[in-house]
Amino acid sequence: MKTTLPLMLMLSFSILMSSCVSKKKLLGIQTELDNANRDLLKNRDEIKSYMNRLSQCEDEKKTLRNEANSVKSNMKLREEQIDDLKEQIADIRQQRDKQVTQVGDLTVLSQSANENIKETLSQLERKDEYLQLLQAAKTKADSINLALAVNLKGVLSEGIRDNDVEIKVDKTVVFINLSDKMLYTSGSANITSRASEVLGKIAQIVQSRPDMEVMVEGYTDNVPINSSCVKDNWDLSVQRATSVVRELQSKYNVNPNRLIAAGRGEYNKLASNDTAEGRSTNRRTRIIILPKLDQFYDLLDPSKVPD
Repeated sequence: MKTTLPLMLMLSFSILMSSCVSKKKLLGIQTELDNANRDLLKNRDEIKSYMNRLSQCEDEKKTLRNEANSVKSNMKLREEQIDDLKEQIADIRQQRDKQVTQVGDLTVLSQSANENIKETLSQLERKDEYLQLLQAAKTKADSINLALAVNLKGVLSEGIRDNDVEIKVDKTVVFINLSDKMLYTSGSANITSRASEVLGKIAQIVQSRPDMEVMVEGYTDNVPINSSCVKDNWDLSVQRATSVVRELQSKYNVNPNRLIAAGRGEYNKLASNDTAEGRSTNRRTRIIILPKLDQFYDLLDPSKVPD
């Protein structure tokens, strides 16, 4: 009996020690597992962040590619126009050379006939100079407008949805279409904070082009409106155009002598007013950047014809 008791005590002590060691190992393994799970979650977040950045880069790459294609198309159109003008000049020169050859074949000419021929040749030379002038003026205007449009797209590309802002080159001017939901609070001419940010970016480009004028045109849909502050759509379109002009002048220091405010009412629509989507398209504000009249006349100054 005395021998059995010590053995039992020793066995119990061994079991107790074994249990303590297993529990410590279990706690250590649990700690390692928790650390591994935290590292896994952290890695997942980093992978998600990198995927978002990759998606943004792809979108920017696509936007830049589209802009490059647009510029290439515009340049190709300008080259075709220049080639057409060159062909016209070549035809006129050919006609002039043909007339000179015919004159050289004549043996007897009266004094009056000689004067008429000289006048004809002089007129042809003046036409040739004028065509050169027109070609130079058009090339310069196209270059200015193309550079202006590219600058505007670059400045307005960040944080602006495509359906809120549209930039186009139309003949001799650059214009920007802005949606009413981005510019104004509903049914009013009050400028939103987001619109103020966009107008600030446009003002940067306008300030860098002191030789340009800015016309702001307001457009509405055909839904009638009549309130204490607004009589009709004519009134609303004018108020909205004036709000944009005031913002450019007072907040961004654009010279008011360069600003023009105009209301177009519900007319000159872009889409049918029979649908909500069409009415939304028609509710817009157009900012037109165009050369001053004196600048345009300078382009047509005969004394500036290139050699």
